[in-house]
Amino acid sequence: MTMKNLDDIQPTSPDQGFQFPGVFEVSAIGSAGHGMESRVPEIIAGLGLSVVDGSRRVRPSREGHYLSVAISFNCPSREAYEQVHAALRADPDIRWTL
Repeated sequence: MTMKNLDDIQPTSPDQGFQFPGVFEVSAIGSAGHGMESRVPEIIAGLGLSVVDGSRRVRPSREGHYLSVAISFNCPSREAYEQVHAALRADPDIRWTL
């Protein structure tokens, strides 16, 4: 079986896959108690992207050691989407993005 490059995979119908521009959600998971609730939207806005008002959802882990912050944002391109994930992962308190 030959592996395909992700950039070469095209949707088989218009309703499949990412469609740019669009509104996307990103979740950042990291250490609790480090101000992630405000930092995640600040990082996205710092890239020149607009965060959807009222879209922030915050959820602590069961034991309270980690925090998940989900934010919706307007995204013009795949490159901008990838920049969001890279910028969030570059933060020392953020461990994962989804």
